[in-house]
Amino acid sequence: MAAVIWRSRWRKYDAELQRARVEAIPLEFSDSHPLKPILVTDSKPRRGTRKGSTSSSSSSSSSVPPDPLTSMLDGSDPLSVFAAESPPAAHHASAGDARKKGEKEEEHVGADFEPWSMRRGEILARFTTTEKLSINLCMGSDSANSPNPGASAVSEKVRTRLEELDDLEEGSQRELLNLSQQEYANRIEELNQSLKEAWAADQKVKALKIVIQCAKLLSDTSVIRFYPSKFVLITDILDTFGRLVYDRIWTLCSDPRPLPESFTVDDVNDTAKETCLNWFFKIASIRELIPRLYVEASILKCNRFLNQGAIQETLPRLTAMVRGIGDPLVAAYTRAYLCRVGIEVAPSLRDILKRSFFDFLGTFRQMGGEAVGGQLLAQRVEMPEYLTLYSPAINWILQCSAYRAPESRLTEMTERCKKLGNNALLLNSVMRAFRAEFVAARAADFIAMIKDCDEAGFPKHLLFGSLGRCLACADPPESERLTILNEAWKVITKVRNPRDYVNCAEIWVEFTCRHFTKREANTVLGDVIKHMTPDRAFEDAYAQLQSVIGKILSHYHDFSVLFSMERFLPFLDMFQKDSVRVEVCRSITEVFIKQQLEPTRDPVILNAMMHICKAMHDSVNALTLEDEKRSLSVLIIGFMRMVSFGRDFEQQLSFCVEARATFCNLEPVLVQLIHTVNKLAMETRRVMKGTHSRKTAAFVRACAAYSFITIPSLASIFSRLHLYLLSGQVALSNQCLSQADAFLKAAVGLLTEVPRSISVEGKARSSETFLLDFIANFLSTLLVVPDHPEHGVLYLVRGVLNVVQDYTWEDNGDAKVRVYVGALPLLAAMSQETYLYAIPQVDSNETLYGGDPKFLSEIDKLCETLIGQILDHLKALGREESTRRQSALAFSLFCVLLAHGDLRNNKLSQLAVNLWNLSHKHGHCETRVSVRTLEHMKRQALQADMSHLTDAIHRLALTSRT
Repeated sequence: MAAVIWRSRWRKYDAELQRARVEAIPLEFSDSHPLKPILVTDSKPRRGTRKGSTSSSSSSSSSVPPDPLTSMLDGSDPLSVFAAESPPAAHHASAGDARKKGEKEEEHVGADFEPWSMRRGEILARFTTTEKLSINLCMGSDSANSPNPGASAVSEKVRTRLEELDDLEEGSQRELLNLSQQEYANRIEELNQSLKEAWAADQKVKALKIVIQCAKLLSDTSVIRFYPSKFVLITDILDTFGRLVYDRIWTLCSDPRPLPESFTVDDVNDTAKETCLNWFFKIASIRELIPRLYVEASILKCNRFLNQGAIQETLPRLTAMVRGIGDPLVAAYTRAYLCRVGIEVAPSLRDILKRSFFDFLGTFRQMGGEAVGGQLLAQRVEMPEYLTLYSPAINWILQCSAYRAPESRLTEMTERCKKLGNNALLLNSVMRAFRAEFVAARAADFIAMIKDCDEAGFPKHLLFGSLGRCLACADPPESERLTILNEAWKVITKVRNPRDYVNCAEIWVEFTCRHFTKREANTVLGDVIKHMTPDRAFEDAYAQLQSVIGKILSHYHDFSVLFSMERFLPFLDMFQKDSVRVEVCRSITEVFIKQQLEPTRDPVILNAMMHICKAMHDSVNALTLEDEKRSLSVLIIGFMRMVSFGRDFEQQLSFCVEARATFCNLEPVLVQLIHTVNKLAMETRRVMKGTHSRKTAAFVRACAAYSFITIPSLASIFSRLHLYLLSGQVALSNQCLSQADAFLKAAVGLLTEVPRSISVEGKARSSETFLLDFIANFLSTLLVVPDHPEHGVLYLVRGVLNVVQDYTWEDNGDAKVRVYVGALPLLAAMSQETYLYAIPQVDSNETLYGGDPKFLSEIDKLCETLIGQILDHLKALGREESTRRQSALAFSLFCVLLAHGDLRNNKLSQLAVNLWNLSHKHGHCETRVSVRTLEHMKRQALQADMSHLTDAIHRLALTSRT
């Protein structure tokens, strides 16, 4: 191609802007609104209309269901509309149905009742032993596992089954000795599985044998420390047996039709009743009390198949049978099991469950008897430890008895407890069982009862711990709160064991923070430090200490008050394990960001938060994951955004300098600091209202120096590039030309270091897209940057283009040439008399050169050089048969010539036509885009100064894509 002579066309930006504005069309408000419900008119008569209907018209208007947006505007929601349209079916319910529904609701406890399954794991984890355990099983002869084929008559069946039951207790014994706790649990689980397998194999007698022998194990207290966990494991088997029997009888009742959930005795067929009675007769023949009682209790629910009131009759009988058990610990857990099945099948019979508790009180004095004393002496168990073994049983019995009970029940319970001597164990369970509101209302009475308890039997700090839990949920009378706190803390502070102390103190921190000021909270923190610092006891109590911090943060949202506590930061110093320390600092910072609604400059807050954030920053090392770094950075940035010194810009900059030194290892924090400083420089200019005093200029230069020093420390090269450009723009906006020039030159020099690939979210990606975006942004900034008097014309533009020329781009790519295409609009804009945009009080090249022909000539030469490079690349693409890339690039250059070139120049006009034809030569150009381009050119040609486009339009051929 012949040499191209470039001429930029003169632009009248204001006129072009006016022509590009969208014409305003007056809006007429009518009924046709897109969010208005659509009315559909039905002109057909409705079917089923009676003759002589009083309808006023044969056509009716029906509204389709409104869309959600319309419903929001109308103030109605779909659920309300649905409820309004639903038929009132409740009025048609019969009285009998209502009675059954009421009975069904009464038979179930609510969600506020803590189920046994929630306590099971806690008991197994708490009551452990290192002693060896044994299982003594008497499984009978193998002949009992299968029925006698010769026994066909009913009487013979009965005789055979009675013999089998005798064999249950007289068969061969098998004893497993020297089992560890885990082996014991595994053996019990094997028995549970054997029960299920025997039942599935229709070996019901064998299943009953397993249950009886397991129940017998509950009479053994040879390893008394393990008894609560043994109870949990064995009763799992009993529960399984109870479910199997109930489901079996239910299945028999479901023939020929399924049994309703709220069935009555009349719905049960004779076969099911006979089977149910058979099970109760088998169980009644068990000679030993404990297995007979436990097994019958496990199938208590089956009484529903026999008699409507059978459960009401059976439960009191079983409760009375427990009185025959001599060991008070065994009797207590037996009563707990009765309450467990009783609350499940008959929760309305809470008076009977209450009787279990009063029966337990009657045996309470046995705990101090000779029999128990000898047993404890033999097993080397102290009385306080022995009493804790009762806790799960008593707590459960009281929970069942106190569930939704009136306050008078609590009065009755406490009066019974007062009559006993050492009632600490009972008092503890009572406070845990009843509603917190009831306990809080009489907190002073409970403190008096606690003071009367014997310290040797049950530690008082545990009692105050239970009372503290109640007071954390409900408030005592205001006049008693200080007395309660003083009395409780007198006992808590005397606890010598650090673990016991912190467990109790952690509970009462909630009460202190809720009802008292920072002075009392600070005293509590000091007492905790005093108890937990010796021998580094805090290392074993991080969970409790974290809970203390959480409770303080939940009540003190004014951080000036919080950080003014003398003991708060020393309390944080006890968290010396890095992971825990970071977690605590993270929680404090999260609350600060959430609760600190206004920016602050309070030195107390800033010093404390800097200390906390520094602890998070110092935890970062070479092994820290990127997600963790990012998370910590977000928190630290959230804190820094809440720091504001108002118009004291120098103090704000000093804070940023300190923060840079403190958080130098977290790149996102440094990036945020640079943004903050740049914003600070712009804010200074706004406040000073454009005045350029020496003090303001010096401050802005200090901000620029801060950014210039900080940016090189960043690892991400694109972060550095963008911040160099941003800082240069800010410096330019503040008339700091030398600083702006330094930033932009640094960015140009850094372009050569951009790698060909970068890591994005852990994946390697080409950097070309990011680099092209940056260069485009950079070039748009250069329009308003004046040339340096010592570096020649367009030295920054030439510097960028030289770097682009020397940069190692990807093979088989057009990135370099696309930069050249993108530089042409910039050069065309620089040749205008008035630039498209400018910076106030900054003289751009339009002012410096004033349309100097030499300056314009330099621009034209540079444009011609770029176009020559582009055309050479287009030729190379043609030789490589890369027609699609050639078409796209040719069309891009055509659009640039159309928008910015002076097509009155014949050579330039001919080049534009050639580029159009080249882009459409192989059919790769979008026909729709081409049509729109031609339409735009035709509209442009209608203007007086653009009429020369008409000739070019006639020479442009439009080929449809095939």
